[in-house]
Amino acid sequence: MEDLKKVLTQLNRRDFLTKAGMGFGSIALTSILGTGMSGAKQNMPAPPEAGLDEILKGPHFPAKAKRIIYLFQSGGPSQLETFDYKPALAKWHGQEIPDSIKGTQRNSGMVTGQSTFPLVKSIYDFKQYGQSGAWVSEILPYTAQMVDELCIVKSVYTDAINHEPAVMFVQTGSQQSGRPSMGSWLSYGLGSDNENLPHFMVLISKGGGDQPLSTAAWANGFLPSHHQGVHFRAGKDPVLYLRNPYGVHKEDRRRALNHIKELNEHQHTLWGDPEIQSKINQYEMAYKMQTSVPEAVDTTKEPDYIYEMYGQEARIPGTFAANCILARRMAERDVKFIQLYHMGWDQHGNLPSGIKRQAKDVDQASAALVKDLKQRGLLEDTLVVWGGEFGRTSFSQGKLTKDNYGRDHHPGCFTMWMAGGGVKPGLVYGETDEFSYNVARDPVHVHDFQATLLHLFGLDHEKLIFKHQGRRYRLTDVHGKVIKDLIA
Repeated sequence: MEDLKKVLTQLNRRDFLTKAGMGFGSIALTSILGTGMSGAKQNMPAPPEAGLDEILKGPHFPAKAKRIIYLFQSGGPSQLETFDYKPALAKWHGQEIPDSIKGTQRNSGMVTGQSTFPLVKSIYDFKQYGQSGAWVSEILPYTAQMVDELCIVKSVYTDAINHEPAVMFVQTGSQQSGRPSMGSWLSYGLGSDNENLPHFMVLISKGGGDQPLSTAAWANGFLPSHHQGVHFRAGKDPVLYLRNPYGVHKEDRRRALNHIKELNEHQHTLWGDPEIQSKINQYEMAYKMQTSVPEAVDTTKEPDYIYEMYGQEARIPGTFAANCILARRMAERDVKFIQLYHMGWDQHGNLPSGIKRQAKDVDQASAALVKDLKQRGLLEDTLVVWGGEFGRTSFSQGKLTKDNYGRDHHPGCFTMWMAGGGVKPGLVYGETDEFSYNVARDPVHVHDFQATLLHLFGLDHEKLIFKHQGRRYRLTDVHGKVIKDLIA
Protein backbone atom coordinates (compact mmCIF):
# COMPACT_ATOMS: atom_id res chain seq x y z
CA MET A 1 0.00 0.00 0.00
CA GLU A 2 2.82 2.34 0.92
CA ASP A 3 4.49 1.57 -2.43
CA LEU A 4 1.26 2.45 -4.32
CA LYS A 5 0.95 5.80 -2.50
CA LYS A 6 4.58 6.54 -3.33
CA VAL A 7 4.02 5.79 -7.03
CA LEU A 8 0.88 7.97 -7.15
CA THR A 9 2.70 10.80 -5.41
CA GLN A 10 5.55 10.60 -7.89
CA LEU A 11 3.11 10.59 -10.80
CA ASN A 12 1.35 13.66 -9.47
CA ARG A 13 4.65 15.45 -9.03
CA ARG A 14 5.79 14.41 -12.48
CA ASP A 15 2.48 15.56 -13.99
CA PHE A 16 2.75 18.91 -12.22
CA LEU A 17 6.36 19.47 -13.25
CA THR A 18 5.67 18.45 -16.85
CA LYS A 19 2.79 20.92 -17.14
CA ALA A 20 4.70 23.65 -15.35
CA GLY A 21 7.74 23.01 -17.51
CA MET A 22 5.67 23.34 -20.65
CA GLY A 23 4.31 26.64 -19.42
CA PHE A 24 7.75 27.99 -18.48
CA GLY A 25 9.19 26.70 -21.73
CA SER A 26 6.51 28.50 -23.76
CA ILE A 27 7.20 31.76 -21.97
CA ALA A 28 10.96 31.39 -22.41
CA LEU A 29 10.61 30.47 -26.08
CA THR A 30 8.39 33.46 -26.74
CA SER A 31 10.99 35.68 -25.05
CA ILE A 32 13.77 34.22 -27.20
CA LEU A 33 11.82 34.54 -30.45
CA GLY A 34 10.43 37.96 -29.67
CA THR A 35 7.07 39.02 -31.01
CA GLY A 36 8.25 40.54 -34.27
CA MET A 37 5.40 43.07 -34.14
CA SER A 38 4.57 45.89 -31.77
CA GLY A 39 1.80 45.34 -29.29
CA ALA A 40 1.97 41.54 -29.23
CA LYS A 41 4.45 41.35 -26.33
CA GLN A 42 1.69 42.19 -23.88
CA ASN A 43 -0.08 38.93 -24.77
CA MET A 44 0.91 35.76 -22.92
CA PRO A 45 1.10 32.70 -25.20
CA ALA A 46 -2.27 31.02 -25.44
CA PRO A 47 -2.54 27.46 -24.12
CA PRO A 48 -3.10 24.73 -26.72
CA GLU A 49 -6.84 24.49 -25.98
CA ALA A 50 -7.44 28.23 -26.53
CA GLY A 51 -9.30 29.60 -29.52
CA LEU A 52 -11.33 27.95 -32.23
CA ASP A 53 -10.45 26.96 -35.79
CA GLU A 54 -8.02 29.48 -37.29
CA ILE A 55 -9.98 29.92 -40.49
CA LEU A 56 -13.63 29.09 -40.87
CA LYS A 57 -14.60 26.55 -43.52
CA GLY A 58 -16.43 29.45 -45.13
CA PRO A 59 -18.63 32.41 -44.25
CA HIS A 60 -21.71 31.70 -42.16
CA PHE A 61 -23.84 32.90 -45.10
CA PRO A 62 -23.18 34.43 -48.54
CA ALA A 63 -20.95 37.49 -48.27
CA LYS A 64 -21.53 40.77 -50.05
CA ALA A 65 -18.06 42.19 -49.41
CA LYS A 66 -14.66 40.59 -50.08
CA ARG A 67 -12.45 43.38 -48.76
CA ILE A 68 -12.69 46.66 -46.87
CA ILE A 69 -10.93 50.03 -47.06
CA TYR A 70 -11.54 51.84 -43.79
CA LEU A 71 -10.76 55.58 -43.97
CA PHE A 72 -10.51 56.36 -40.26
CA GLN A 73 -10.58 60.09 -39.47
CA SER A 74 -8.72 60.15 -36.17
CA GLY A 75 -9.61 62.93 -33.75
CA GLY A 76 -13.37 63.11 -34.19
CA PRO A 77 -14.63 65.15 -37.18
CA SER A 78 -17.44 67.54 -36.33
CA GLN A 79 -20.71 66.26 -37.76
CA LEU A 80 -22.01 69.84 -37.62
CA GLU A 81 -19.43 71.05 -40.15
CA THR A 82 -19.63 68.05 -42.47
CA PHE A 83 -22.94 66.16 -42.88
CA ASP A 84 -25.40 66.98 -40.08
CA TYR A 85 -27.04 70.24 -41.17
CA LYS A 86 -28.87 71.99 -38.30
CA PRO A 87 -30.56 75.21 -39.43
CA ALA A 88 -32.24 75.56 -36.00
CA LEU A 89 -28.85 76.41 -34.53
CA ALA A 90 -28.93 79.70 -36.45
CA LYS A 91 -31.72 81.01 -34.23
CA TRP A 92 -30.05 79.62 -31.10
CA HIS A 93 -26.59 80.90 -32.04
CA GLY A 94 -24.90 82.52 -29.04
CA GLN A 95 -27.59 81.44 -26.59
CA GLU A 96 -26.89 79.11 -23.69
CA ILE A 97 -27.63 75.46 -24.35
CA PRO A 98 -30.64 74.46 -22.24
CA ASP A 99 -29.69 72.41 -19.17
CA SER A 100 -32.36 69.89 -20.14
CA ILE A 101 -30.34 69.17 -23.31
CA LYS A 102 -26.82 69.54 -21.98
CA GLY A 103 -27.50 67.17 -19.10
CA THR A 104 -28.37 64.29 -21.42
CA GLN A 105 -24.73 63.72 -22.40
CA ARG A 106 -21.38 63.61 -20.63
CA ASN A 107 -18.84 66.32 -21.36
CA SER A 108 -15.09 65.85 -21.24
CA GLY A 109 -12.90 67.23 -18.48
CA MET A 110 -11.64 69.93 -20.84
CA VAL A 111 -14.75 72.07 -20.31
CA THR A 112 -15.03 71.71 -16.52
CA GLY A 113 -13.67 75.22 -16.05
CA GLN A 114 -16.03 76.72 -18.61
CA SER A 115 -18.88 78.74 -17.11
CA THR A 116 -20.92 79.37 -20.23
CA PHE A 117 -21.88 77.01 -23.07
CA PRO A 118 -23.23 79.03 -26.03
CA LEU A 119 -24.72 77.12 -28.94
CA VAL A 120 -22.98 77.79 -32.23
CA LYS A 121 -24.11 77.28 -35.80
CA SER A 122 -21.64 76.07 -38.39
CA ILE A 123 -19.75 78.83 -40.13
CA TYR A 124 -20.03 76.85 -43.37
CA ASP A 125 -22.96 76.62 -45.78
CA PHE A 126 -24.77 73.38 -46.60
CA LYS A 127 -26.64 72.30 -49.73
CA GLN A 128 -28.57 69.23 -50.78
CA TYR A 129 -27.08 66.99 -53.45
CA GLY A 130 -28.05 64.03 -55.60
CA GLN A 131 -31.31 62.14 -55.77
CA SER A 132 -30.89 61.28 -52.09
CA GLY A 133 -31.06 64.96 -51.18
CA ALA A 134 -28.21 64.53 -48.70
CA TRP A 135 -27.01 67.68 -47.00
CA VAL A 136 -23.26 68.22 -47.36
CA SER A 137 -21.04 71.07 -46.20
CA GLU A 138 -19.25 73.35 -48.63
CA ILE A 139 -15.90 72.12 -47.27
CA LEU A 140 -16.55 68.69 -48.90
CA PRO A 141 -17.29 69.60 -52.54
CA TYR A 142 -15.96 66.34 -54.05
CA THR A 143 -17.84 64.15 -51.59
CA ALA A 144 -20.98 66.18 -52.31
CA GLN A 145 -20.84 65.16 -55.97
CA MET A 146 -20.98 61.43 -55.18
CA VAL A 147 -23.60 61.25 -52.42
CA ASP A 148 -25.73 58.86 -54.44
CA GLU A 149 -22.93 56.29 -54.08
CA LEU A 150 -22.91 56.70 -50.31
CA CYS A 151 -24.84 55.27 -47.42
CA ILE A 152 -24.64 58.14 -44.91
CA VAL A 153 -25.39 57.18 -41.30
CA LYS A 154 -26.07 60.26 -39.14
CA SER A 155 -27.09 58.45 -35.95
CA VAL A 156 -23.94 56.63 -34.82
CA TYR A 157 -23.19 56.88 -31.10
CA THR A 158 -20.51 55.53 -28.79
CA ASP A 159 -19.76 54.87 -25.12
CA ALA A 160 -16.39 56.63 -24.93
CA ILE A 161 -15.67 60.33 -24.51
CA ASN A 162 -11.87 60.53 -24.77
CA HIS A 163 -9.76 59.81 -27.82
CA GLU A 164 -7.85 56.62 -27.13
CA PRO A 165 -10.74 54.76 -25.46
CA ALA A 166 -13.04 55.91 -28.27
CA VAL A 167 -10.62 54.82 -31.02
CA MET A 168 -10.15 51.48 -29.27
CA PHE A 169 -13.92 51.07 -28.96
CA VAL A 170 -14.61 51.63 -32.66
CA GLN A 171 -11.64 49.57 -33.79
CA THR A 172 -11.70 46.71 -31.25
CA GLY A 173 -15.09 46.77 -29.52
CA SER A 174 -13.54 47.61 -26.14
CA GLN A 175 -12.38 50.88 -24.59
CA GLN A 176 -9.37 49.13 -23.11
CA SER A 177 -6.31 48.12 -25.08
CA GLY A 178 -5.59 44.45 -25.57
CA ARG A 179 -8.54 43.28 -27.68
CA PRO A 180 -8.17 42.30 -31.34
CA SER A 181 -9.00 44.94 -33.94
CA MET A 182 -11.62 44.45 -36.64
CA GLY A 183 -8.92 43.72 -39.21
CA SER A 184 -7.49 41.01 -36.97
CA TRP A 185 -10.93 39.45 -36.47
CA LEU A 186 -11.50 39.31 -40.24
CA SER A 187 -8.03 37.88 -40.81
CA TYR A 188 -8.66 35.24 -38.13
CA GLY A 189 -12.12 34.35 -39.42
CA LEU A 190 -11.67 34.45 -43.17
CA GLY A 191 -7.97 34.32 -43.94
CA SER A 192 -6.78 35.97 -47.13
CA ASP A 193 -7.29 35.78 -50.87
CA ASN A 194 -3.66 36.81 -51.44
CA GLU A 195 -1.02 34.78 -49.60
CA ASN A 196 1.83 37.05 -50.80
CA LEU A 197 0.64 40.15 -48.95
CA PRO A 198 -0.57 40.68 -45.37
CA HIS A 199 -4.23 40.01 -44.65
CA PHE A 200 -4.41 43.34 -42.80
CA MET A 201 -2.39 46.44 -43.65
CA VAL A 202 -2.26 49.90 -42.11
CA LEU A 203 -1.37 53.29 -43.64
CA ILE A 204 -1.10 56.50 -41.59
CA SER A 205 -1.15 60.14 -42.70
CA LYS A 206 -0.93 63.23 -40.53
CA GLY A 207 -2.99 66.40 -40.66
CA GLY A 208 -2.82 69.19 -38.08
CA GLY A 209 -2.72 68.78 -34.31
CA ASP A 210 -0.70 66.45 -32.13
CA GLN A 211 -3.28 63.93 -30.89
CA PRO A 212 -1.41 60.59 -30.76
CA LEU A 213 -2.59 57.31 -32.24
CA SER A 214 -1.91 54.04 -30.42
CA THR A 215 -0.64 51.00 -32.30
CA ALA A 216 -3.09 49.00 -30.15
CA ALA A 217 -5.78 50.13 -32.62
CA TRP A 218 -4.51 47.58 -35.16
CA ALA A 219 -3.10 44.99 -32.77
CA ASN A 220 -4.01 41.33 -32.70
CA GLY A 221 -4.83 41.31 -28.97
CA PHE A 222 -5.16 37.70 -27.82
CA LEU A 223 -5.44 36.33 -31.37
CA PRO A 224 -2.30 34.72 -32.84
CA SER A 225 0.14 37.50 -33.69
CA HIS A 226 0.19 36.90 -37.45
CA HIS A 227 -3.30 38.45 -37.53
CA GLN A 228 -1.95 41.85 -36.48
CA GLY A 229 -2.05 44.76 -38.90
CA VAL A 230 1.20 45.43 -40.79
CA HIS A 231 2.09 49.12 -40.84
CA PHE A 232 3.23 50.28 -44.28
CA ARG A 233 5.35 53.44 -44.07
CA ALA A 234 5.99 56.11 -46.65
CA GLY A 235 9.30 56.10 -48.48
CA LYS A 236 11.83 53.60 -49.82
CA ASP A 237 11.19 50.91 -47.19
CA PRO A 238 7.43 50.60 -46.61
CA VAL A 239 7.96 47.63 -44.26
CA LEU A 240 10.97 47.75 -41.95
CA TYR A 241 13.58 44.97 -42.01
CA LEU A 242 12.13 43.43 -45.17
CA ARG A 243 15.29 43.72 -47.26
CA ASN A 244 18.03 41.12 -46.98
CA PRO A 245 21.27 42.38 -45.42
CA TYR A 246 24.08 43.18 -47.84
CA GLY A 247 25.64 39.98 -49.18
CA VAL A 248 22.69 37.75 -48.28
CA HIS A 249 21.07 36.30 -51.39
CA LYS A 250 17.49 35.16 -51.82
CA GLU A 251 18.53 31.50 -52.02
CA ASP A 252 20.49 31.81 -48.77
CA ARG A 253 17.48 33.35 -47.08
CA ARG A 254 15.24 30.53 -48.32
CA ARG A 255 17.60 27.84 -46.99
CA ALA A 256 17.86 29.61 -43.63
CA LEU A 257 14.09 29.90 -43.34
CA ASN A 258 13.67 26.23 -44.16
CA HIS A 259 15.97 25.29 -41.28
CA ILE A 260 14.28 27.77 -38.91
CA LYS A 261 10.92 26.33 -39.91
CA GLU A 262 12.09 22.79 -39.06
CA LEU A 263 13.25 23.96 -35.63
CA ASN A 264 10.01 25.85 -35.02
CA GLU A 265 7.88 22.88 -36.08
CA HIS A 266 9.83 20.68 -33.67
CA GLN A 267 9.23 23.19 -30.88
CA HIS A 268 5.53 23.43 -31.79
CA THR A 269 5.22 19.64 -31.58
CA LEU A 270 6.99 19.68 -28.22
CA TRP A 271 5.20 22.59 -26.55
CA GLY A 272 1.96 23.05 -28.51
CA ASP A 273 2.26 26.85 -28.31
CA PRO A 274 0.18 28.38 -31.16
CA GLU A 275 2.42 31.46 -31.16
CA ILE A 276 5.21 29.30 -32.63
CA GLN A 277 2.95 28.62 -35.63
CA SER A 278 2.44 32.38 -35.90
CA LYS A 279 6.21 32.81 -36.11
CA ILE A 280 6.37 30.31 -38.95
CA ASN A 281 3.59 32.18 -40.76
CA GLN A 282 5.29 35.55 -40.17
CA TYR A 283 8.67 34.38 -41.49
CA GLU A 284 7.04 32.92 -44.60
CA MET A 285 4.98 36.07 -45.18
CA ALA A 286 8.07 38.27 -44.81
CA TYR A 287 9.88 36.16 -47.41
CA LYS A 288 6.98 36.46 -49.87
CA MET A 289 6.65 40.18 -49.19
CA GLN A 290 10.23 40.78 -50.30
CA THR A 291 9.06 40.45 -53.89
CA SER A 292 5.34 41.29 -53.63
CA VAL A 293 5.53 44.53 -51.62
CA PRO A 294 7.88 46.54 -53.91
CA GLU A 295 5.62 45.81 -56.88
CA ALA A 296 2.41 46.54 -54.95
CA VAL A 297 3.54 49.93 -53.63
CA ASP A 298 5.20 51.11 -56.85
CA THR A 299 2.90 53.83 -58.14
CA THR A 300 5.30 55.20 -60.76
CA LYS A 301 3.34 53.55 -63.55
CA GLU A 302 0.02 55.12 -62.47
CA PRO A 303 -1.22 57.33 -65.33
CA ASP A 304 -1.47 61.10 -64.95
CA TYR A 305 -5.27 61.04 -64.94
CA ILE A 306 -5.19 59.02 -61.71
CA TYR A 307 -3.15 61.71 -59.98
CA GLU A 308 -5.49 64.35 -61.34
CA MET A 309 -8.44 62.38 -59.97
CA TYR A 310 -6.95 61.91 -56.49
CA GLY A 311 -5.29 65.35 -56.33
CA GLN A 312 -1.72 66.50 -56.69
CA GLU A 313 -0.89 65.50 -53.10
CA ALA A 314 -1.21 61.92 -54.32
CA ARG A 315 2.31 62.33 -55.76
CA ILE A 316 3.70 62.93 -52.25
CA PRO A 317 4.33 59.67 -50.34
CA GLY A 318 2.69 59.52 -46.93
CA THR A 319 -0.21 61.85 -47.69
CA PHE A 320 -3.80 60.70 -47.37
CA ALA A 321 -4.23 60.97 -51.15
CA ALA A 322 -1.13 58.85 -51.83
CA ASN A 323 -2.35 56.29 -49.30
CA CYS A 324 -5.73 56.13 -51.05
CA ILE A 325 -4.00 55.13 -54.29
CA LEU A 326 -2.05 52.47 -52.39
CA ALA A 327 -5.31 51.28 -50.84
CA ARG A 328 -6.86 50.82 -54.26
CA ARG A 329 -3.78 48.92 -55.42
CA MET A 330 -4.03 46.65 -52.39
CA ALA A 331 -7.75 46.11 -53.03
CA GLU A 332 -6.87 45.04 -56.58
CA ARG A 333 -4.56 42.46 -55.00
CA ASP A 334 -7.29 41.19 -52.66
CA VAL A 335 -5.84 42.36 -49.35
CA LYS A 336 -8.70 41.72 -46.94
CA PHE A 337 -8.55 44.74 -44.60
CA ILE A 338 -6.90 48.00 -45.64
CA GLN A 339 -6.88 50.53 -42.82
CA LEU A 340 -6.07 54.20 -43.41
CA TYR A 341 -5.75 56.62 -40.51
CA HIS A 342 -5.73 60.37 -41.12
CA MET A 343 -4.84 62.22 -37.95
CA GLY A 344 -5.62 65.79 -36.91
CA TRP A 345 -9.42 66.18 -36.55
CA ASP A 346 -9.31 67.26 -32.89
CA GLN A 347 -10.47 70.88 -33.09
CA HIS A 348 -11.15 72.12 -29.56
CA GLY A 349 -10.34 75.66 -30.74
CA ASN A 350 -9.90 77.38 -34.09
CA LEU A 351 -12.29 74.84 -35.58
CA PRO A 352 -13.32 76.78 -38.72
CA SER A 353 -9.76 76.94 -40.09
CA GLY A 354 -8.69 73.56 -38.73
CA ILE A 355 -11.55 71.51 -40.10
CA LYS A 356 -11.38 73.21 -43.48
CA ARG A 357 -7.73 72.19 -43.77
CA GLN A 358 -8.51 68.62 -42.71
CA ALA A 359 -11.40 68.35 -45.15
CA LYS A 360 -9.15 69.54 -47.98
CA ASP A 361 -6.70 66.75 -47.09
CA VAL A 362 -9.26 63.98 -47.54
CA ASP A 363 -12.23 65.16 -49.60
CA GLN A 364 -10.95 64.77 -53.16
CA ALA A 365 -9.05 61.55 -52.51
CA SER A 366 -11.93 59.87 -50.65
CA ALA A 367 -14.33 60.65 -53.51
CA ALA A 368 -11.73 59.58 -56.09
CA LEU A 369 -11.22 56.26 -54.33
CA VAL A 370 -14.91 55.40 -54.56
CA LYS A 371 -15.04 56.51 -58.18
CA ASP A 372 -11.84 54.61 -59.05
CA LEU A 373 -13.05 51.39 -57.44
CA LYS A 374 -16.34 51.66 -59.31
CA GLN A 375 -14.75 52.20 -62.72
CA ARG A 376 -12.56 49.12 -62.15
CA GLY A 377 -15.52 46.95 -61.14
CA LEU A 378 -14.24 46.63 -57.56
CA LEU A 379 -16.75 48.75 -55.65
CA GLU A 380 -19.46 46.10 -55.73
CA ASP A 381 -17.52 43.83 -53.37
CA THR A 382 -15.23 46.39 -51.69
CA LEU A 383 -16.66 48.13 -48.64
CA VAL A 384 -15.38 51.68 -48.09
CA VAL A 385 -15.96 53.25 -44.66
CA TRP A 386 -15.34 56.89 -43.65
CA GLY A 387 -15.64 58.21 -40.09
CA GLY A 388 -13.99 58.94 -36.75
CA GLU A 389 -14.32 57.88 -33.13
CA PHE A 390 -17.00 60.36 -31.98
CA GLY A 391 -18.60 63.70 -32.87
CA ARG A 392 -18.37 67.23 -31.49
CA THR A 393 -20.59 69.34 -29.24
CA SER A 394 -23.11 71.84 -30.57
CA PHE A 395 -21.97 74.36 -27.94
CA SER A 396 -18.72 76.24 -28.28
CA GLN A 397 -15.67 75.19 -26.35
CA GLY A 398 -13.79 78.31 -25.36
CA LYS A 399 -14.77 81.80 -26.42
CA LEU A 400 -17.29 82.21 -29.23
CA THR A 401 -16.44 85.08 -31.59
CA LYS A 402 -17.82 86.24 -34.90
CA ASP A 403 -15.59 83.95 -36.94
CA ASN A 404 -14.04 81.51 -34.47
CA TYR A 405 -15.07 78.78 -32.04
CA GLY A 406 -14.20 75.25 -30.94
CA ARG A 407 -16.14 72.10 -30.14
CA ASP A 408 -15.56 69.48 -27.44
CA HIS A 409 -15.77 65.68 -27.76
CA HIS A 410 -19.29 64.35 -28.10
CA PRO A 411 -20.18 60.62 -27.92
CA GLY A 412 -23.95 61.14 -28.28
CA CYS A 413 -24.08 61.28 -32.08
CA PHE A 414 -21.81 61.46 -35.08
CA THR A 415 -21.84 60.71 -38.80
CA MET A 416 -20.13 57.99 -40.83
CA TRP A 417 -20.55 56.98 -44.43
CA MET A 418 -20.09 53.71 -46.30
CA ALA A 419 -19.99 52.83 -49.97
CA GLY A 420 -19.98 49.63 -52.03
CA GLY A 421 -19.61 46.22 -50.43
CA GLY A 422 -23.33 45.49 -50.19
CA VAL A 423 -24.64 48.66 -48.53
CA LYS A 424 -27.51 50.69 -49.95
CA PRO A 425 -26.26 53.57 -52.12
CA GLY A 426 -27.99 56.94 -51.97
CA LEU A 427 -29.32 56.34 -48.45
CA VAL A 428 -29.33 58.85 -45.58
CA TYR A 429 -30.04 56.86 -42.43
CA GLY A 430 -30.87 58.12 -38.96
CA GLU A 431 -31.51 61.55 -37.56
CA THR A 432 -30.38 63.67 -34.64
CA ASP A 433 -32.30 66.30 -32.66
CA GLU A 434 -32.32 69.97 -33.67
CA PHE A 435 -29.07 70.56 -31.77
CA SER A 436 -27.27 67.44 -33.08
CA TYR A 437 -26.89 66.47 -29.44
CA ASN A 438 -28.83 63.20 -29.26
CA VAL A 439 -30.03 60.59 -31.73
CA ALA A 440 -33.68 61.20 -32.54
CA ARG A 441 -34.33 58.30 -34.93
CA ASP A 442 -32.73 54.99 -35.95
CA PRO A 443 -29.78 54.82 -33.52
CA VAL A 444 -26.68 52.89 -34.56
CA HIS A 445 -24.42 51.96 -31.66
CA VAL A 446 -20.76 51.23 -32.40
CA HIS A 447 -21.41 47.53 -31.71
CA ASP A 448 -24.31 47.64 -34.21
CA PHE A 449 -21.94 49.10 -36.80
CA GLN A 450 -19.42 46.32 -36.11
CA ALA A 451 -22.09 43.61 -36.29
CA THR A 452 -23.30 45.02 -39.62
CA LEU A 453 -19.76 45.18 -41.01
CA LEU A 454 -19.14 41.52 -40.17
CA HIS A 455 -22.53 40.60 -41.65
CA LEU A 456 -21.48 42.15 -44.98
CA PHE A 457 -18.56 39.72 -44.98
CA GLY A 458 -20.87 36.79 -44.38
CA LEU A 459 -20.02 36.50 -40.69
CA ASP A 460 -22.44 36.19 -37.80
CA HIS A 461 -20.97 38.43 -35.11
CA GLU A 462 -22.34 36.14 -32.41
CA LYS A 463 -20.51 33.13 -33.87
CA LEU A 464 -17.09 34.62 -34.66
CA ILE A 465 -15.62 33.74 -31.27
CA PHE A 466 -12.21 33.13 -29.72
CA LYS A 467 -11.74 31.48 -26.35
CA HIS A 468 -9.16 33.24 -24.18
CA GLN A 469 -8.40 32.69 -20.49
CA GLY A 470 -11.59 30.72 -20.01
CA ARG A 471 -13.91 33.22 -21.65
CA ARG A 472 -15.32 33.33 -25.16
CA TYR A 473 -14.72 36.74 -26.78
CA ARG A 474 -16.12 38.37 -29.87
CA LEU A 475 -15.71 41.78 -31.56
CA THR A 476 -19.10 43.00 -30.34
CA ASP A 477 -18.61 41.63 -26.81
CA VAL A 478 -22.17 40.72 -25.68
CA HIS A 479 -23.89 43.49 -27.65
CA GLY A 480 -24.72 44.57 -31.18
CA LYS A 481 -27.38 43.96 -33.78
CA VAL A 482 -27.20 44.00 -37.56
CA ILE A 483 -28.79 47.12 -39.05
CA LYS A 484 -30.46 45.42 -41.99
CA ASP A 485 -31.86 48.69 -43.36
CA LEU A 486 -28.33 49.60 -44.43
CA ILE A 487 -27.84 46.44 -46.49
CA ALA A 488 -28.74 46.36 -50.18
